[in-house]
Amino acid sequence: MGGTRGRRLNQEIKQACLDLSKEAQESGCRLKIVCQDLGVDLKTINRWESSIEDQRRGPLTKPANKLSDAERDLIIKTATSKEYQDQSPWYIVPSLADQGIYLASEATFYRVLKQESLLAHRRRSKKPSHKKPKPLTAKAPNQVWSWDITYLMSTIKGQYYYLYMFMDIFSRKIVGWEVYACESMDYSASLFATICDEENIDQRQLALHSDNGAAMKGATMLATMQKFGVIPSFSRPSVSDDNPFSESLFKTLKYCPEYPAKPFETIEEARAWVKSFVDWYNNQHLHSGIKFVTPSQRHQGKDKEILSNRKKVYETAKQKNLNRWSGKTRNWNFIDEVFLNHLPKEPVMDTKIAA
Repeated sequence: MGGTRGRRLNQEIKQACLDLSKEAQESGCRLKIVCQDLGVDLKTINRWESSIEDQRRGPLTKPANKLSDAERDLIIKTATSKEYQDQSPWYIVPSLADQGIYLASEATFYRVLKQESLLAHRRRSKKPSHKKPKPLTAKAPNQVWSWDITYLMSTIKGQYYYLYMFMDIFSRKIVGWEVYACESMDYSASLFATICDEENIDQRQLALHSDNGAAMKGATMLATMQKFGVIPSFSRPSVSDDNPFSESLFKTLKYCPEYPAKPFETIEEARAWVKSFVDWYNNQHLHSGIKFVTPSQRHQGKDKEILSNRKKVYETAKQKNLNRWSGKTRNWNFIDEVFLNHLPKEPVMDTKIAA
């Protein structure tokens, strides 16, 4: 039946629901399950058992501005005509106005079309589809990188510096960065190529995730990725959650206590500050997402030994004073997989492509 909230049902339908409910209960089915199948709330069934008459006191008169049946039919006829069948109400209404015709507002068009189940993709072009990016998984450094660009304020109003930053999602290490005066696919391609050389990236080794900016999807950048055999991955338009690692990194950068209270006077000043931040983040910052080791330690594979030693310290402390431990010690187990846009019950995209 579907949901009944907000609908006025006649007494025949209500009585049919009660009869089906009674029959199901006599067969041993629980009332709650029956209500779910009927699409009726449990309290509604209980109320109908007392009386199936409509007890609601709604308006007894029709609104003065209510559309007549003829007006509704004319709206539907116009919207489904050969001339306007592929157009949205935002196109139809002004087009009619140019002809000296007013039928209704765009909102009324949308409301009537929705009530008649006619509110679908109306153009001849393919309906836009923005599917969630395929999940990526990293089981070691340099398998999946995430990158993005953020603004850095300058002392000149309306002028910004642009921070390009690449991160390894497995280790959380900032593998490369640079500050430029503008957004450019040439800059991003050059920086990416330099980082790949420094990290000794092999063919078909790496997946690179980013948003849909011009610097990310430009021809030069795509050609550079193809040169290194890198698998491209992109966020959906206007969905920041599809690139969570870079977004989280930029929040840490801009909300850390050392972030300057005043804008940067020169691009050299901005680069100097970012350099100090990256050094702190990679080599001193105990990252909560990787069991409080530094990104550099995890990138170099030193975190396994560190976490193992911590586990021994906790086990020793527990044995010395069992009364202080009501359960297991803190979990210092090594994180062997990191997911990007992981979807439960769906296969994870392998970052390596078969030759």
